[in-house]
Amino acid sequence: MPAEIPNVRLKLASNPESAVVVRQVIAGLADTIGLGALELNEVNTAVSEASNNVVLHAYGGEEGPLEVDMFCRCGGLCVAVRDRGRGMSGDQLAGSTPPAGGLGIGLPVIRALAREVECNDVPDGGTEVWMTFATAHPHTLRQPHQDDGLQGAVLESPSPPTNTAALAVAPISLARAVVPRVLSAMAARAYFSIDRISDAQLLADALVAHTDDSLCASHLNVEVDAAPRELRLRLGPLHAGHAGALVHDTTADGLGALLGLLADGHRTVGVSAGPSEMLVLRLDARR
Repeated sequence: MPAEIPNVRLKLASNPESAVVVRQVIAGLADTIGLGALELNEVNTAVSEASNNVVLHAYGGEEGPLEVDMFCRCGGLCVAVRDRGRGMSGDQLAGSTPPAGGLGIGLPVIRALAREVECNDVPDGGTEVWMTFATAHPHTLRQPHQDDGLQGAVLESPSPPTNTAALAVAPISLARAVVPRVLSAMAARAYFSIDRISDAQLLADALVAHTDDSLCASHLNVEVDAAPRELRLRLGPLHAGHAGALVHDTTADGLGALLGLLADGHRTVGVSAGPSEMLVLRLDARR
């Protein structure tokens, strides 16, 4: 189990729709580090099995937090899937006793696809499944130098709302591949048209590119709330005053001009920890 800082931390509600967001993050990661089609399929299948176990068994049919951490280091990719539910016994974690309620159905699949699998009990309750995948020629992503941005991706509520995705991503090259995919998946959940989903993807790409120099944390934090025919997006943390400067940059290649074309509202909110701020946007299904 890596004692390192993840490149991606994702937190969702444990429902079947969340699997789409997890797969989109994996697809962005695969593009960034150069995973082959077979490798991507194996990672997707194993992580989906672990996520489905959380959805089906961790909370007794109710929703709770589903947390996914992803690490890309020299020699492979590591993914941790975590719940805060009832967990498993020591024998079940070791694999000597089949978990009750069918929880073990996905574990043989995961063990067949991953090079190494480790199941751990979470101290405050829950289960953590670590999967290490051997990859042929991955590009190594640098380890974030600090975890100052990770907490910003963890919602304060004990269970995230059903249609909310919160994530922290580093480095920015990975965020450029991941954030547009996540926003597109959430736009589809909000019943956006194909054209409006394309608008959301274009806007996400521009946001990541323009906020690179304004970030005041190692990770870019993004929180997306999907309501029927509406999306709300929070992005940061940015240095104080930078969100306003970005919004008012109406030059040909400035963010402000694009916001005027594609967004339906924006504002800046402060962050309680330190002199930083978040840019908040609203997108409607129709313009």
